[in-house]
Parts: sequence; structure tokens; C-alpha cells
Amino acid sequence: MMFRMKPTVIALGTVFALWAFPVTYVQSQDIKEDKKDIRGDRRDIREDTKDIRKDRRDIRQDSRDIRQDKKDLNRDIRDRNQDRRELKEAEREGDAAEVKKEKKDLAKDNADIKKDRSDLQKDRKDRHEDRKDLKGDLKDRRHDRKDVRKDRKDLRHDRRSN
Repeated sequence: MMFRMKPTVIALGTVFALWAFPVTYVQSQDIKEDKKDIRGDRRDIREDTKDIRKDRRDIRQDSRDIRQDKKDLNRDIRDRNQDRRELKEAEREGDAAEVKKEKKDLAKDNADIKKDRSDLQKDRKDRHEDRKDLKGDLKDRRHDRKDVRKDRKDLRHDRRSN
């Protein structure tokens, strides 16, 4: 003997099932949204990583520029010292035209040294700020990765509980 249900009874059973167990559909929607969010977060982390690599390259280039500026400064200091020696030599010989020329060269070298020192100091300060920014970016990325790992773990747990 086969038991047959009427369509109204089946419909009522379906309504009861949806009323009694609505979590499955809602949870699966939440899981889909969570997966989307995690994908977006991972994409953001990849973009941050690219930016961090670029910042590191920029900092390395800044360091090279600073070394070159330091070489230029040392060259200007050597030139100034040479001009001082030549000025003293010209004063001893009593050559007025040579003294005037050497004083002019000395003034130019002093101006170059002053400019190079200020450029060097500015570059060092900029590099320091860039390093601080990079350190903050690395810290933010580390926290983002940690959050994504936690979200993925929670998502796996949610899937298992369904």
C-alpha cells in the first residue's frame, strides 16, 4: 500500500521546512559574500605588495643618489681646498689678478658645497620619510594578511558547520 500526499500537504511541508530551517540558504549566501570579500582583500594585498616593491626600488635609488651626492660634495670640498692653496700661493707671490681669480673660484666652490650639503640633507630626510612610510605599509599588509587568514579559517569552519 502506497501512501500518497496531496499537493497542499507537500506545499505546507515545504513552507514548514523553509520556516524551520532558513539558515542554510542565508548561510550559503553569506559564504558567497565572504568568499567575494576575501578575494577582494587578497587582490588588495597583491596591489599593496606591488606598491611596496616599487617603494623599495625607489628607496634603493634614493640611496644611490645620496652616495652620488656625497661624492659630489667631497669633490667640491677638494676643489675648494685646492683653490685655498692656490689663493695662498698667489698672495705670497703678490699677483693681484691671480688673487682676485682665486677668491672668485673659492666663493663659487663654497656656494657649491653649501648647495650640495643642503641637497644631501634633503635627500636623506626624504629617504628617512620613505622608509617610515614603507614600514607602515608593511605593517598594514601584515595585518591584512592576518585578517584574510582568519576570514578564510572562519569560512572553512562555516562550510563544515553546514
